[in-house]
Amino acid sequence: MKKAVFAGSLQIGGGAPVSVQSMTNTRTEDAVATLGQIRKLADAGCDLVRVSVYNEACVKAVRQLVDQSPVPLCADIHFDARLAIGAVENGIAKLRINPGNIGGEEKVRMVADCLKQHHIPVRIGVNTGSIEKDILAKYDGVTAQGMCESALGHARLLEKEGFDDIVLSLKASDVRLTVDAYRMIDRLCDYPLHVGVTEAGLPGEGTVKSAIGIGALLLDGIGDTVRVSLTGDPVREPAAALEILRALGLRSGIRWTSCPTCGRTRVDVERISKELQEALKDVTADLSVAVMGCVVNGPGEARDKDIALCGGDDCAALYIKGEYVRTLRGNITEQTVQAIREYIHDKG
Repeated sequence: MKKAVFAGSLQIGGGAPVSVQSMTNTRTEDAVATLGQIRKLADAGCDLVRVSVYNEACVKAVRQLVDQSPVPLCADIHFDARLAIGAVENGIAKLRINPGNIGGEEKVRMVADCLKQHHIPVRIGVNTGSIEKDILAKYDGVTAQGMCESALGHARLLEKEGFDDIVLSLKASDVRLTVDAYRMIDRLCDYPLHVGVTEAGLPGEGTVKSAIGIGALLLDGIGDTVRVSLTGDPVREPAAALEILRALGLRSGIRWTSCPTCGRTRVDVERISKELQEALKDVTADLSVAVMGCVVNGPGEARDKDIALCGGDDCAALYIKGEYVRTLRGNITEQTVQAIREYIHDKG
């Protein structure tokens, strides 16, 4: 089991549930805009939100953000130990730094002392673009071994100062390299791991790459907190992360199944599925729902689902726990939503 660290009230590692992160893309010194995005990310399912802290104005904004944020915040800082210390003193719950670029041994000691005093953890993030030149030369380019050596080298700088509330990440935009690096670091240390495929791209391709990389690692039992990194509006990231976690049985909520449809289909499976998901997006209960277009696979899929619809000629058979209940006609979506909410209520 990995070491546990705490970002405010959020436990990372130590057997805690896998948490979801994202990062704002507003100007951090604009506290109103940044806080608005933090709230949207929290509503979308984020357990922790990271903000860039790149100047003194950002440090000053941290206090307002921390005081009004519904979730713990992490400050992303590079090259300037003063910004790290300022963010911690203003109440940030976690730092993301690379000790090797924070300004030398004395600056590392200052940051470590501040972290120890305030009981704040650090994520050491290694990306393929941040590996030291000597390590690149040693391994003839970017490799999983080099990423691990870089991460552990940064960790040792803090360990030397008596600080080990550390989370590690080793991200690449290449899925296989990402997975190889995390599998290797998992064997080499007991620090909790923040997993993700960095710079994955736009929603679509980026979501697929993230699902493959993050999913492969989580299936191996590797990963304590995750971020799906997508270009554009960050609010799409936690939704994708939660879908990955639900698909793996690591988060509660509705697990959806719907058929791809074929010539036998007589109901609008796509429309009904979209309407159901929109109408039930507030549901956090753990249950499975299937929307099937015909009688070929429908009854079979219904057998192991909590709720299932099997389409017919402008109608759908409703199954609950594998048992036929009744045939729905007219507004199939509305009747199904009512049936699901009644089922949740009855089950407590």
